[in-house]
Amino acid sequence: MKLRIVSARTGLDWVTLGIRTFWRQPMALAALFFMTMAIMSLATLIPLIGPAVALMLLPTSTLVMMVAAAQASQGRFPTPALLLVAFRTGQQRLRDMMVLGALYAACFLGVMGLSALLDGGQFASVYLGGAKMTQEIAEDPAFQRAMWLSMVLYLPLSLLFWHAPGLVHWHGVPPVKALFFSIVACARNFGAFLVYGLGWMGVFLLGGLVVATVATLLALAGLANTAAGGIMVGAAMMLAAMFFTSVVFTFRDCFDAPGSDAADAAQPPAPAA
Repeated sequence: MKLRIVSARTGLDWVTLGIRTFWRQPMALAALFFMTMAIMSLATLIPLIGPAVALMLLPTSTLVMMVAAAQASQGRFPTPALLLVAFRTGQQRLRDMMVLGALYAACFLGVMGLSALLDGGQFASVYLGGAKMTQEIAEDPAFQRAMWLSMVLYLPLSLLFWHAPGLVHWHGVPPVKALFFSIVACARNFGAFLVYGLGWMGVFLLGGLVVATVATLLALAGLANTAAGGIMVGAAMMLAAMFFTSVVFTFRDCFDAPGSDAADAAQPPAPAA
């Protein structure tokens, strides 16, 4: 495994590749994304430990979308069987993915714990516990400080786990080393990831503008309470699926492709020349 350094311009390529690959298999990729989110939502219903279990599933859900996007980019059809991709690469890598999930859950809950020191746990209750958000809570200075602290701390956390599922799955890197290599790769390619993030911000803003325009037109036609809500939810899910489709390309260009195929016969696309 070798770390690759790419230009800042590559970040925009990642955005366009994600969008283009999504539209190669839009129904399959959107369905897989919806199913991973549905599984995580169902996990939250487990008494006491539900939110933690859902958080543990996030690295695996990310891996599912990475493998699916890799297959779609190679002209293959991603099937729902990919939901079990972590179970098809051997016991060692399955254990490593489980450890990775546990580490992510522990780190995220740690972030929520630190935010609770500022507002007594209001933000954590709203974010994890489904507590009702009211205007009074939203305007509470302590709640706002906790929210901003969580956002600031989540950035390095996301970088730690950004490449980790792919490193464990395709390169067999142990979880802790995968976290280290992930954040190093993100730091060494800071320019590309900055452009990537700004690019997706632009896509989401443009998408929001289009949806708002459509909702306004539907409101003028008297359909605001029926079709508009469904369009907004559908557009948000589609944009999120496009974003997760693009993640595999950031991995592809930051690390050399593995020398041998994994048990599920899914590799990330070969790096561009």
